[in-house]
Amino acid sequence: MSQKIRTEGAQALAEALKALKAMASPTTLNLGSSSIGENGGVALAEALKTNSTLTTLDLTWSSIGENGGVALAEALKTNSTLTTLYLEGNSIGENGGVALAKTLKANSTLTTLSLNSNKIGENGGVALAEALKTNSTLTTLSLEDNKTRGNIALVLLKSLESKTTLTTLNLGYKSIEDDEALALFEALKTNSSLIILDLQSNSINDNGLQMLAEALKANSTLTTLYLQNNSIGFNGVQALAEALKTNSTLTTLDLQNNLTGDKGAQELAEALKTNATLTTLDLWHNSIRSNGAQALAAALKINMTLTALYLQNNLIGDNEALALSEALKVNSVLSTLDLWGNSIGDNGAQALAEALNTNSTLKILDLQKNTIWYNGVLALAEALKINSTLVNLNLWHNSIGDNGAWLQHQVSQEITLIIGL
Repeated sequence: MSQKIRTEGAQALAEALKALKAMASPTTLNLGSSSIGENGGVALAEALKTNSTLTTLDLTWSSIGENGGVALAEALKTNSTLTTLYLEGNSIGENGGVALAKTLKANSTLTTLSLNSNKIGENGGVALAEALKTNSTLTTLSLEDNKTRGNIALVLLKSLESKTTLTTLNLGYKSIEDDEALALFEALKTNSSLIILDLQSNSINDNGLQMLAEALKANSTLTTLYLQNNSIGFNGVQALAEALKTNSTLTTLDLQNNLTGDKGAQELAEALKTNATLTTLDLWHNSIRSNGAQALAAALKINMTLTALYLQNNLIGDNEALALSEALKVNSVLSTLDLWGNSIGDNGAQALAEALNTNSTLKILDLQKNTIWYNGVLALAEALKINSTLVNLNLWHNSIGDNGAWLQHQVSQEITLIIGL
């Protein structure tokens, strides 16, 4: 049973404590954005010392501060049921981070701990990394957007080399620096537990990615890698593509908003011809033009595992849409193709429509913010009379005008059609 508290401050705390006492077996308590303050955090921690049913506690952005964080850490030393704790945006500081780290060395029930945006600093980050050496239950640790720079990755290196249970690690938004990233990547060569690694928005450059690529050749557990909003260019992508030719575990790769370019896209396309595990590839805003898009299209004719390809906000026009449509005629696995924010006009839309006449796997096609007019809309409408698998077509912000209402009447009610400007 769960309880969502929607009021603020002292009233929210009073309701929360009342709920804990009154409910026969409360398992989830959500106080997110309720501003219960430090005193509220301390009072709630006291309640947790005797509560024996709560498994999930959400205190995101509740202003519990350092004292609240320390009090919760103390409560977790005796509480034996809480498995999930969300503390994002509470400014628990270094002392709060250190206190929670000490608790993790003894606590044997917590599996998920999210500490995004808490200013835990280097001391807090290092203490938490050190705790991972002995903790045997935590599987998910999120430290996104903290001032953890310093020696945290060096300690994580040793922790991840040991028999840690950690499967998900979030160090996004400038949580680590270049030398720390290199240490972390070195640990990945031997780590056998990490499944999801989030390193978005860390200014990782080609040198860092080359080290990561080497790690991926040896690593046999990582399935999901988030690298969006870094500074990765051709050399880094080239090394990563080379690793994908032999890596057999990675299923999701997010490279959005990097500097892949045509040459980088061509390298990734070559990797896709032999890679048999990657299912999702996100290349949003990577300056991919004709050569890169056509190479990816050619790879789709061969690759039999990729189910989602995101190419939003690149430089893809009608010719590239034609190449992709030819690939869709023979590809039998791709279910999502996102071409949002490109330069596809009527000719490109007509080519994609022709592919929809025979393709039987694509479910989502996003063409919003392109330059499609009447002829493109007409072709897509005709294709949808034949195609029986597409469930979502997004044409928002094209030059459709009054044709939008007409198109809406033409398509099956089972298709979600998004139209607009």
